[in-house]
This record gives sequence, C-alpha cells and structure tokens, in this order.
Amino acid sequence: MKGFNYILLSAALLFSFFVHSQEVVPETYINPLDIDYTYMVYNSSNNISYRSGADPAVIEFRGEYYMFVTRSFGYWHSKDLINWEFIKPKQWYFEGSNAPTAFNYKDSLVYFAGDPAGYGSILYTDDPKKGEWTPTASISTNIQDSELFIDDDGKTYLYWGSSNVHPLRVKMLDKDDRFLETGVEKELFNLVEEEHGWERFGENNFHPTLKEGYMEGASMTKHDGKYYLQYAAPGTQFNVYADGAYIGETPLGPFDYMKNNPYSFKPGGFATGAGHGITVKQTNGQYWHFATVALASNSHWERRLAMFPTYFDEEGLMYTDTSYGDYPLFGPNHPTKAGQHTGWMLLSYKGKASVSSSQMQIRKSTSTDGEFDITEMPLEKNSKGQIISKVLTDESPKSFWVAEANDDKQWVEIEMPATGIIYAFQLNFHDEESEIYTRIEGLRHRFTLEVSEDGKKWETLVDRSNSYEDAPNAYIPLNQPVKAKFVRYNNIKVPGNNLALSEIRVFGKGLGEKPSKVKGFSVTRQEDRRDASFKWQPVKGAQGYNIRWGIAPDKLYQSWLIYDVNEHFMRNLDRDTKYYFSIEAFNENGISERTEVLEVK
Repeated sequence: MKGFNYILLSAALLFSFFVHSQEVVPETYINPLDIDYTYMVYNSSNNISYRSGADPAVIEFRGEYYMFVTRSFGYWHSKDLINWEFIKPKQWYFEGSNAPTAFNYKDSLVYFAGDPAGYGSILYTDDPKKGEWTPTASISTNIQDSELFIDDDGKTYLYWGSSNVHPLRVKMLDKDDRFLETGVEKELFNLVEEEHGWERFGENNFHPTLKEGYMEGASMTKHDGKYYLQYAAPGTQFNVYADGAYIGETPLGPFDYMKNNPYSFKPGGFATGAGHGITVKQTNGQYWHFATVALASNSHWERRLAMFPTYFDEEGLMYTDTSYGDYPLFGPNHPTKAGQHTGWMLLSYKGKASVSSSQMQIRKSTSTDGEFDITEMPLEKNSKGQIISKVLTDESPKSFWVAEANDDKQWVEIEMPATGIIYAFQLNFHDEESEIYTRIEGLRHRFTLEVSEDGKKWETLVDRSNSYEDAPNAYIPLNQPVKAKFVRYNNIKVPGNNLALSEIRVFGKGLGEKPSKVKGFSVTRQEDRRDASFKWQPVKGAQGYNIRWGIAPDKLYQSWLIYDVNEHFMRNLDRDTKYYFSIEAFNENGISERTEVLEVK
C-alpha cells in the first residue's frame, strides 16, 4: 500500500511539474500596430501603390474604442485596444477623411471632422458601430489638421494648423447651433526652431536648405484641470517626427511650452517617428498616445501607427514611454506593466537569410535632404547555391526583397545567430507595384511558419494557409515559447503581383549572457547647444545601445535606440535646457545595467 501511495504521489508531482512548467504568456502587442491598413488614393496618378495609416484620432465611447485614420475610407473598432475591426460607414467623405478629429461628448454623441478638401460639415452619430452618420448643416472652413474639443461646460473649440510659416490657431464653435463660429478666434503659438532643436526640419533634424519645420496635428487633452495642447513637428516623413505640448489654464490659453518636450519621440530603431497623434484615456485610467510612424519606403507618405503608454508626473509634465517601443510590449490590460517592454529581445538581427527567388533586393533610406538614398543589392548565393538576402534581418523597414512570383513555391529561411527561445514573430510585408489604389475587401495574407533547431527537422508553428486575415504587419505571439535556431516562412498567397517583404523579426530570449555595462560614456554639447555628440567603448556581444535622457536624473523620459555603432550625434535638444544622460547595451539575451546618470549643462 505504501508503494502504491508513493506511485500516486510521484504521479501527482510529475503532473504538478508539467502544469507549472507551461509558461503563462501574457497578452502583448507590437509597433507598428497589426491592422489592415488601407491602400492610398493619393499618388495613384503616379502609379505608386502603397498602404498607409497616419494621423490617428482615437476615442473611448461607452467603454469601447474607435480609431479614425487618414484616407482609410472608414475606421476601426476595438474592445481592448489590441484587436481592431474595420467599419465601413454608410456616409463618408469621398476621398476618405484627412487628418481626422473625433470627440466623445459625455457618451451621448461622437463628433467627427476631416474633409480632405479642408472644409465641410461636422458629422455625428450615437452608434458608430452601425456606421450611420449625420452631417450638420453648417459649413466650417480651414479645418485641415484640426482638433475638435468640447469642454465639460459644453463650450466647443476647434484647433487647427498645418504650415511651416503659420502658427496653430483656435476658434470657438456653437455645438448647439450647427457648430456655427461664434467670432472668437486667435493665434496661439508657432515653432521656435532656434531654441527647440527637435522642431528643425529634416531627417535627424537636418536639411541643407530648409530650416523651418512643419507645425501640424493639433490635439487637446484635459488632465487634472489643465489643458495640454499638443502639436507635431517637423515633418511626417522623418525619423524625428514627434509631438510636443503647451500647457494652459483655459482652452484658449495662454499656453506655456512644456519643458520636457518633445513628450512623444522615437527617432531610432525599426519603427521611427511618434508624431501627429492623440492621447486617449483607457477605461481603467491609463493614458495611451497613438502616433504616426514614418515607414516612408514607396513614398514619403507611406506611414504606420503606433501606441505608447503615457503618463503625467508629479509636476504635471506629460510624457510617453517609447523605449524599446518596436519590440513586443505588454498589452493594455496588464495589471502593472501595460505598454512596457516584455523583455523579449530580437533573436533574428543579422541572421543569415536565404530566399526561393529574387527579382530585386533594395536597400533604401531617407537622406538628409528629404529624398531617398537607394542601392540595389547584387545577387549573391551561399555555399548551398541558395540566394542570399541581407535586407530581411537588417532592422530597416525601408529595405526590401521582392520574389519572382506570388505563389506557394516562394519561401524565406533564416538561420539566427544563436539558438533562442522564440516568443513571437513580426512579418512586415512590402508593397511592390501592387496596383491597388483604394480600400478593397478580400485581401488575405496566407502563409505558414516553421522552426528548427538543426535546419533539418522542422516543426510548423503557425498555419495561416487558409487565413482570411489581411495583415501587412502581422504580429504573431506564441501561446507557448519554443526553442529554435532556424525559422522558415512558406508563402501561399499575399496581396500584390509578387511576394515582397521588408523584414522578418523574431523575438524571444537568448540562452547566453546579456551585455556588460557600458564604459567610457561621454556627452559633449556643441557650440550650437541644440546639438550633442556621444561616444563610448564598444561592449563585446552587444547588438546595440539605448541612450536615455531627460531634464532631471529621475526624468529620463526620452530614448534613442541604435545598432552596432559606438558613437552618435543628435540635433534635437532644447538650447537653454540642462540635460541628464545614461546609456545601456542590449543583445538577444537581455539589457545591461545602465550607466550612472551624467549631468550635461
């Protein structure tokens, strides 16, 4: 009997071990957001076909969320801020909305504006799920890049502006009388590039001739009795596209420049840019900033969307956490870490990729004069005679590979630098002469994903061979992580004439050591105090580095993630502000300890 009890106890222990060894993987998301972006109508006269999502206006309405996006011929609905379903409205602007604005007034009505022509009626509905909207009879002009804000007392304000010359403006409307203008109108503020380095035009805030950035994308958030009027600069196509804010005691101002600007800034990494956004409050009280990512490969206007957690500190300063913001992040419903980095690192960076065929491989980047630097890669083969692709694991959304066909004979195989535990994939498809110029239904991304430890024995992890999902930036977290060194994408059918991919990203936990702490970190502000140079000693085994800075040792709210190099130059500082800096190294195994904070006057 004792032996039988021992067997039962052993079985119970084994069962307990098995159950507890199954990791509970939390809900996550990644930037760019995984939604079915719409193909654009503008540039169609030049036969340039591409998807885009920009200038988001996101609102909470009766406990759920609605997201309006430039030229999308409709909008998206979500219950959790992760899973979005497209709604095609019955009445809408002919060319889709442009730089839209939406406002939820006391859970009774949703108001919306965004006529591409810059004038038109304000629409409203009490049931946005149905897609039935009613236009007001009033015609309001000059509402390009606008923000509609209705205060608690019912007074209504329209902020607008999109110019490298003119300031943001505001005018009051009468919500109860067809949104007629009341006669109250005033200029608010403009860019001050000679003081604010981040407002300067160009990639990395540099352009050889144009010095004036574009001020656009007004957005208003009321928090704790104060009014945070937000704006975007210096240009949507650049990696330094960002949002700043001025703070006022009333909706009409006066407004004071927020000293930690830009509060939403993501100049480095795979998905760059965090401007022309909107800040929305989740039902649990957490704030989120939805922003525009500058993909800018087929066109400067080719963009995507991102979502970052947003906070207000004890001084009332608004800030957004974009650190590792294009790596997997905890979902909005995580009890303590919503929007923060999961700790899953990039396993696929500089992995050896081979492909089934190759029509072309392009390495592309936005140059300092706003145009493109383009290099067509030569055809190379490995020792097995397979075609090599160096653009699929280089962490650039602008570089891409185009296969010779779009069928089930096309594949990509990646040998990662080291074996790791895979938690998630992100597949970033490229539009290469897709010949689609509007939103059409029935687009599907069909494929399978396999993994292997030795490159010989393969296991299918993801089977979307019969999927009805349109996912140009597909994010695929696994229910259970898996150990592997090789990943293989097998195509079935995707939109367009040819399979084309810009990047396959694999995330998880490496099995080696994380980098050691950075040594020799130094920061030198230049004669032009808006500029600073950085140097440090290379760290063995590091993929890259994350520079953090801010206006106080405990306010390092901004960051710039870079790969490979051990020096950097930035032009985004405010001239008269003292800053504090720190740096950390990272690789597939984790993130190093940060350096001591440096004060730089």
